[in-house]
Amino acid sequence: MHELGVVFYVIKDVKKVAEENNIKKVESVTVEIGEVSGVVHSMLKDCWDWAKKKEPVTEDTELKIETIEAVTFCEDCEKDYPTVKYGKKCPHCGSEHTFLKTGNEFMIKEIGVKDEDN
Repeated sequence: MHELGVVFYVIKDVKKVAEENNIKKVESVTVEIGEVSGVVHSMLKDCWDWAKKKEPVTEDTELKIETIEAVTFCEDCEKDYPTVKYGKKCPHCGSEHTFLKTGNEFMIKEIGVKDEDN
């Protein structure tokens, strides 16, 4: 279960940003997760709900997840297509000379705070 490790890194980064900005409580954390990143959203949320209580700055923080669509590019016909639906083989020309453009990411997009609580 690598989701727990991912959560610990997110909390560490959120805590660092909060300390640098003199923030006592974080209201929400929005992460962007690629559709084929291998991160299971439900497991990530479960790990978050457990781990967030370990740090005062995140104990009441809501985790918001946004999905980045997996898109593959075909080098032969130079077209994009949805990776999950078609896999490695291009639906336009049948080529397997393709690569993943987006969909494997994991990023902290936003850390939300309330001004009056900090």
